[in-house]
Amino acid sequence: MRKFIIIGLLVLIVIALIGCAAGPNNLTNVPPDGGQVAGFWLGLWHGAIAPITFVISLFNSAVTMYEVHNNGGWYNFGFLLGLSIIWGGGGHAARSSKRW
Repeated sequence: MRKFIIIGLLVLIVIALIGCAAGPNNLTNVPPDGGQVAGFWLGLWHGAIAPITFVISLFNSAVTMYEVHNNGGWYNFGFLLGLSIIWGGGGHAARSSKRW
């Protein structure tokens, strides 16, 4: 009986995680009205200013952190690179805490 409960809980956890997965962006490579598709450099900029735009987006619904009219992978790469530049990229965690 305990085995069935554990299997049931695992199935529920997997279903919950699948439900949280991101879906496709239907606006990839579709420019906004009168605009251009965001690429790597704009993704880099948006990633760098993401902490500021996040705070502003809490109070202003017209401001978003992420441009949905992007070119896909290169925009995403620039966005993550911009975020890692601002937040340090994890290099601090890789450094040894003991000095010999």
